[in-house]
Amino acid sequence: MTRRLADQLATNIHHYIADTGMAPGTRLPERTLADHFKVSRSPVREALTRLASQEIVCAHPGGGFAVSDRVAPPAPGAEVEDGQPTTESEQVYMAIAEDRLRGELPDRFTENELMRQYGVTRGQLQAILRRMTQEGWVERLPGHGWMFLPVLTSSETYSQGYRYRLLIEAAGIMEPTFRLDREGLLRCRAQQEELANGGARTASPAALFDANSRLHETIAACSGNSFILDGLRRLDRLRRLMEYRKTVDRDQAERRCREHLTLIDLLLADQREAAADFMRLHLRNAAREKASS
Repeated sequence: MTRRLADQLATNIHHYIADTGMAPGTRLPERTLADHFKVSRSPVREALTRLASQEIVCAHPGGGFAVSDRVAPPAPGAEVEDGQPTTESEQVYMAIAEDRLRGELPDRFTENELMRQYGVTRGQLQAILRRMTQEGWVERLPGHGWMFLPVLTSSETYSQGYRYRLLIEAAGIMEPTFRLDREGLLRCRAQQEELANGGARTASPAALFDANSRLHETIAACSGNSFILDGLRRLDRLRRLMEYRKTVDRDQAERRCREHLTLIDLLLADQREAAADFMRLHLRNAAREKASS
């Protein structure tokens, strides 16, 4: 492991904490961070140690590290692995997403074409493409070039997606194989509480989507039914860009996060029938709000 990798990863984790609005005290599992940044746990451990020396993270009573109550946002212009400020990278990412939805980008493309069109370096673009690959809406072609994968592009298919979620998500809570992931739900709860307490008013559309889909997929995983979890994950990949395109009503976003807290608390209290009923209500409300945005 090189010093440069640890330095880059420490900066990336700092941005990740800030961009997702993690509350002080939120645990930072090495495995979760390693999966997110597609690295092994060793550089994550070294990066967290460096962040601890800067008081960005602190020791967690249960072991490992957590977000410090003294954490500050990354310095303006602080660079992440691709050498580009996070805000600029997000702008390019969102521009590509919007152009793809408008049909202004072909199914197949090369890095050189996107570099010229969006005025970014190869390193900057490759970091964005890695993110898109992880999210499941582009893939590298054998030999040369890239290809966009299918996504939802019409209001009708978007509505069908919500109707599908109504069929599977509440049912998953009532599966006989349901097993509560308490630690996973508590992590989601800390994030949703931060969003409900003001974070939803400043979070990017991508950060909101990631936090909310993470909660719903965590609940689907509790079902013990791999088809329910796989179906929801596939749908989330398809609907991601449509969600970005929707106008973000900050009041509605905050209210949905409060609904998420109610849903989590019902599950933690083992009130599964009430949680399933609330899931249906929550999804119907979200579908209605999204249809008008």
